[in-house]
Amino acid sequence: MITKEMTIGEIIRRYPQTLPIFERYGLTCYECQIAEYEALEHGAGVHKVDVEKLLEELNQIITG
Repeated sequence: MITKEMTIGEIIRRYPQTLPIFERYGLTCYECQIAEYEALEHGAGVHKVDVEKLLEELNQIITG
């Protein structure tokens, strides 16, 4: 399960199938070094993304 406390880098490493969701939301920060330190909740906030909706979609794709 993905949580909002996990870093973006950690999520993508563990669940590479989530990459298209990050791209659809404009969260391309996985390309920069900060992805290893930035929690999902913070990254979503910076980009004005509803973190609860994002979490729902990310968890849906990893559970099928």
